Amino acid sequence: MQVSIETLSDLGRRMTIGVPAEKIESQVQLRLQEAARNFSMKGFRKGKVPVSVIKNRFGRGVRQEVLGEVMSQSYYEAVNQENIRPAGQPRIEAKKLEEGKDLEFVATFEVYPEITLGDFSSIHVEKKLAEISDKDIDNMIETLRKQKQTFQELDAASEEGDQLDIDFIGTMNGEKFEGGEARGSRLVLGSKRMIPGFEEGLLGKRKGEEVKLSLTFPETYHDQDLAGQAVEFAVSINSVARAQLPELNEEFFASFDITEGGEQAFRDEVAANMARELNTARRNNIKNQVLEGLQAIHAITVPVALIESEINALRQQAMQQFGQGSQIDESMLPADMFRKQAEKRVKLGLIMSEIVKQKELKPSAEAVRTLVEEMAESYEDPQEVIKWYYSNKNQLATVESMALEEAAVDVVLASAQVNEVHTSYEEALKPSLKPGENATTSDADADE
Repeated sequence: MQVSIETLSDLGRRMTIGVPAEKIESQVQLRLQEAARNFSMKGFRKGKVPVSVIKNRFGRGVRQEVLGEVMSQSYYEAVNQENIRPAGQPRIEAKKLEEGKDLEFVATFEVYPEITLGDFSSIHVEKKLAEISDKDIDNMIETLRKQKQTFQELDAASEEGDQLDIDFIGTMNGEKFEGGEARGSRLVLGSKRMIPGFEEGLLGKRKGEEVKLSLTFPETYHDQDLAGQAVEFAVSINSVARAQLPELNEEFFASFDITEGGEQAFRDEVAANMARELNTARRNNIKNQVLEGLQAIHAITVPVALIESEINALRQQAMQQFGQGSQIDESMLPADMFRKQAEKRVKLGLIMSEIVKQKELKPSAEAVRTLVEEMAESYEDPQEVIKWYYSNKNQLATVESMALEEAAVDVVLASAQVNEVHTSYEEALKPSLKPGENATTSDADADE
């Protein structure tokens, strides 16, 4: 087999491969002989049909099948022979296919970039340190109470946080506009669900009142027909209801699966969940900064084939989020929607893979176990969840990838400039980013 390689660009390669005619013809002959042994034809006993007859009838199709297989096999043999790492599938084009002559075809493809790891000491990381105070726990309990609040109707002027049942009709230049009308709509004042001025205009109003609101849609409103337009809303207030927070009692605790130990047990559980959340947020914030730093110190050309593959994966994820019953068609999600994110994910994946390779990292059993136990903690029966992970190879492989990524992040952190900052619990939960930067999510090729 003869192989020659041309460099088309930084990553683009064209490989011309020549295969001796004997290899093609011998395989074609074997296929025809095999077909003759199993073929039945009028005038011949089974297995006695001459190969020449079989060739006249099926030779063209058999030859095409053999050519396809030989080109594919020869391509991968040539790649191994030349020690090349293709990125994505090749485009194969036959040049010489004449029967009895050597086969020649061209494979065009991209290769993985050569990556030289940058100076990790130039990466700056801010590590937020925080303790959970009694006040933080009290605030979290109030948040949980609000999640389970109910609303009770009353005959009083509306206040911030009240839930109104309203009918409204919106008009622009005296004409109704699409989406500007509703009946029996429930609106919590202060939720900022409506355009500026709408909710504010309903403060201090009572059941049965009719309100006229002259407002202007924001210039950045998603509907271009309404953006920046002056409109009027006629609003009828059907009812005013005020939030009622649940008492801190056994019934409330039981709704969070706390059936023994009363309020102290509930507080302890809330504190434990907050500690887990704080630890996860701290780890993700540090990881995000490491990933941003790695992107900044590595300028690499990313294979287009890998970007396109990642775009397809992101598009499929988006379709799944829309749900099976969605009317969204895949063609309505253009590639450019996902391109920047795909490029970032692929670039980070290549860099992280290079760190793993050069540092010869492997996921330790202890690290994998720790991650599994952390994920199982929030379930009612953690031991069952742990057993499930260890009995499911695919799920365990995912955790092993997470552990490997964390090991790579630790390698970077060992050289990076880490600055510890003491802060509040709420502040510690926020992403640690420089102005203009975007966070990645918790894995190396995560969504933005």
